[in-house]
Formats: sequence, C-alpha cells, structure tokens
Amino acid sequence: MSRSVKELFDLTGRTAIVTGGSRGIGREMAEALAEAGANLVLCARKAEQLDESVKAFTTKGFNVIGKVCDVAKQEDVQSVIDSAVKQFGSVDILVNNAGTSWGAMPEDMPIERWQQVLDINLTGCFLFAQSAGREMLKQGKGSIINIASIAGMTSSANGPFYAGYVASKAGLIGLTRELAASWGRRGIRVNAIAPGFFHSKLADAVIDIYERSIQENNVLPRVGEKGELKGITVFLASDASSYVTGQTIAVDGGMTV
Repeated sequence: MSRSVKELFDLTGRTAIVTGGSRGIGREMAEALAEAGANLVLCARKAEQLDESVKAFTTKGFNVIGKVCDVAKQEDVQSVIDSAVKQFGSVDILVNNAGTSWGAMPEDMPIERWQQVLDINLTGCFLFAQSAGREMLKQGKGSIINIASIAGMTSSANGPFYAGYVASKAGLIGLTRELAASWGRRGIRVNAIAPGFFHSKLADAVIDIYERSIQENNVLPRVGEKGELKGITVFLASDASSYVTGQTIAVDGGMTV
C-alpha cells in the first residue's frame, strides 16, 4: 500500500547535518528540514552566528545542536559526525552547503585562494560525505545533498570571473554522480541542488552584475526569493525522492534552459 504525500515528506525521527547552516540558504534549508520533523546539527566556522541560529531554532521548538567546524579539517568533520550520533543516534541526511569564493581573472588568481576555495567547496564536501557515508552504510540508508551551483554548469564572458569556484562546483556535480553510483546499492542516495542567483552574503557581491540580465532574459525574470529552496531540500532528503539519485537539479528560474 502506498503512503500518503504527508508520510512521504515526513522527516520525523531523522537527523540532518547542515554545513554552513548558520545563515543564508544553509539556514533556510536547515529550517525546512526541521519543519518537516528532522533533528538538526548545524555546522559553521563562526561561533557567534552559529549560537544565534541555534537559539532561534530552539525557540521555534526544533531539536537542534550546533558545532563549530572547518569543513576542510578532517578532525572537525569527524567530531560533527560523532556529536550527531551521540546526541540523536543516527546520521540520516547530510546537506553539504558550506562554501566560499574568490573573484579574479585566471591569470591573476592567487594560488592560495584557488586552493582555499577547492579545500572548502570540494574537499570539504568529500570529507563530510565520507564520514557521514560510513554511518549511513552501517544503517543501510541515507540521503546526501550537495549544494552545487549553476556556475558548475555554465559560464559567462561578462563575468563574474571566479575560476576556483566554478571548478569546485563542476567537480561537486561529478562527485555527486560518483558517490551515487558507489553507494546506491547499499542504500545511500546522493543528489545535488544547483541554485541560480539567490540573495546571500556570498552571492550579493555578484548579483548586481546579473540582476538586470536575469530580469530581461530569465524564463522566470527575477532573482530567487527567500524560501524557494525549502521544497527541493525536503524532497531530496525524504522518501518522496526514494527513486532519485545521482541527479543535479537546477533551481534557477530557468537560467540554464
């Protein structure tokens, strides 16, 4: 007998880790998972913002803990996984959202900035997927959601120019496919969300370059609005997407069509 739609999207009793979960789209996606019933483990590098988000979510009645974490450090990553298991008993959902960027023409890109972007955006996602995946393999189930970007799918001669960011997001799309293929027969689904332009601390620096073009040329002629990543996040985390894996879903108002 098939389950109802409410049952398919219900995350009650499951535990979700959200990296970069203290602000912006990370916080929005974390809130969506908690609203669907999940326990939350929020990770961020800055303790002050993390504490504020944990407090705000606790006030809403969510089950949530926060862990300061540098996703590029394996010991920090493992500490988050261990805390999630200790506090809630499982790791069922991972949202690899933490990210950074650096803008420069390729010929001027400082190699240390290139490396920093790759360490956080790609290696950090692999480290978290690896550690969370080990727990999910023990359980025989789990959902990993990598936050890629349409920058991993398309580029523009008008900029912004951020080779490390683009390379990291294209790499993350490839990593999503490979992890899905590696773990699918053992119960773990791995998918990616590729947002278009949404207002955030990371994106606001370049949205001014694109907003007029988006308004003139996008299928949906506007920048993404607050709350428009909630649905896709819960869908990919839940049993509603139980036959979906290895996919990168663009949420971009039709920019990449």
